[in-house]
Amino acid sequence: MEAIKPYKTASIHAVPKDGSELPLMEAFYTIQGEGGNTGTAAYFIRLGGCDVGCHWCDVKESWDAELHPLTQVEAIVDMADAFPGKTVVITGGEPLLYNLHPLTTQLQERGIKTMIETSGAYPISGHWDWVCLSPKKFKAPDTSVYPFAHELKVIIFNKSDFAWAEEHAARVGAGCKLYLQPEWSKANQLMPLLVEYVKNNPQWRVSLQTHKYMDIP
Repeated sequence: MEAIKPYKTASIHAVPKDGSELPLMEAFYTIQGEGGNTGTAAYFIRLGGCDVGCHWCDVKESWDAELHPLTQVEAIVDMADAFPGKTVVITGGEPLLYNLHPLTTQLQERGIKTMIETSGAYPISGHWDWVCLSPKKFKAPDTSVYPFAHELKVIIFNKSDFAWAEEHAARVGAGCKLYLQPEWSKANQLMPLLVEYVKNNPQWRVSLQTHKYMDIP
């Protein structure tokens, strides 16, 4: 299958405000490995550009939007529609840096479910079947994002993150699913703490990066 052929690069500020083009880092068909939709076949669209700056981020190459070419939304949608799994996950980087209305509208017009993974650092744009809010200490979520969250996924890096997770859980809606996920490099160290916390606080669930165990993207 022929890959998307992007044609130019641009900074975050040069991305068209109408959302007609987006800085595409990569796009691939795989299995969702984390959170509430673990095990689901999905087409991932990773957008370049992020100013949150998590030091443990495993895709730091996504941070600089200038490294990733602007690509027409129509081309991105055409590629997604070619795969049998009619679910798309928009991730980054921080995808809410951009106007995602055109992308999500065109995907949904083709019967494709739209999901997003975001730190919530910017207000929601686009039309979503599922919003995974994964807040980061490095840049707090915009308060307007909390009501949209179907899933709150908090990365646990140290013991203090449990209390921090509860602060965000108090801000999402009653129907939002709550997940705690160990940071990958410290998973063995943190897992006993995380397991005990969920046993004592059963409103939370454990999320694992199962795609890494499966050795898939």
